[in-house]
Amino acid sequence: MTTLRPARLRPTDLARIGTAGLRARPARAILAALGIAIGIATMVTVVGISASSQEKLLRQLDELGTNLLRVSPGDSLFGDSVKLPENAAAMVKRLDGVTNAGQTADTGTTVRRNDLIPDGISLGITVQAADLDLLATLDGKVRHGTWLNAATERQPVVVLGAVAAERLGLVIPRGQVWIGNRWFTVIGVLEKMPLAEEIERSALMGFPAAKEYLDHDGHPTTVYERSTDAAVEGVRAMLARTVSPESPNEAKVSRPSDALKAKAAAAGAFTGLMLGLGAVALLVGGVGVANTMVVAVLERRREIGLRRSFGATRGQIRDQFLVEALLLSLFGGGAGVLLGSLATFGYAQLNTLPTVVPMWAFGGGLGMTVVIGALAGIYPALRAARVPPTVALAAQ
Repeated sequence: MTTLRPARLRPTDLARIGTAGLRARPARAILAALGIAIGIATMVTVVGISASSQEKLLRQLDELGTNLLRVSPGDSLFGDSVKLPENAAAMVKRLDGVTNAGQTADTGTTVRRNDLIPDGISLGITVQAADLDLLATLDGKVRHGTWLNAATERQPVVVLGAVAAERLGLVIPRGQVWIGNRWFTVIGVLEKMPLAEEIERSALMGFPAAKEYLDHDGHPTTVYERSTDAAVEGVRAMLARTVSPESPNEAKVSRPSDALKAKAAAAGAFTGLMLGLGAVALLVGGVGVANTMVVAVLERRREIGLRRSFGATRGQIRDQFLVEALLLSLFGGGAGVLLGSLATFGYAQLNTLPTVVPMWAFGGGLGMTVVIGALAGIYPALRAARVPPTVALAAQ
């Protein structure tokens, strides 16, 4: 006697049967897939926004360069404040590989719109003396007006950083500001300087003017140096010894671009938290898929019984419901990837960011939906496979 083996279902057969089950109840399928879509969309959006923000900062860093170094005075062995020499920038320029150097000095005074505003209200703006090479060293640009020159550096005039101009309400050069009990004329407003944000919040005048009108001693508080890319590390090793030969440990050397790199890293600092929230949403979506499939098993007992009566094996019934769960999750995952990409694009356009969605976010999102679908479909599929055909038919 020949025993007939049940026919094996091909992948195309399983896909057709699985989609038929979803098409029979479209509203329920859409609602179940929506939970998966929200979770995947959240995760793709978080990754995309983080990657876009980082890309903007890295592009900005490439434009500004990483060859800018900054020297500032430290503390002596006894904790006393120290001063850099008046000609610190000139000393730095003598180093091999240095292309330019400029310096500033905090005058310790405040700037106000007029003489009626109390002296204690500074708006977070500092008044600094600056030499003529500062703007070129920082690769800065003048938005309105002009920069200091050999004539104006001796006059009671100032150039405002971008933030300082906004806070004083002088986004274009006009009028005067009150500094050190006298009026100073505003002759220029600078563009933003991401590598020297302290300059953005400053009112800048020439060193000769600071000495004459504010009794400044002429010692700089910060020296900025620009060198060739190949010479950066060598120059960095020599800077402290150059500006403070007797006590090099009393000079602090830093690279402003490191702050931008840290900022780029911080752009992804909340990614883990937000991905966790997305994972929770995805888990909720997986529970929704599992619930939908369990209800489907209960509602389709007659279908299961008929298929078993016509020779369908437990394995085929199990595979049918498992494929339905996988397809349901994949539909939700595909929609989530699309929605997440669109959300990233919209956010990037509104915030003038480059749109970047890593490829691994697409693959990871779809991969997670397959895992969630498999996990969510295992129990309902096994439950469907265990239903005897006679019990299923009798229940109707």
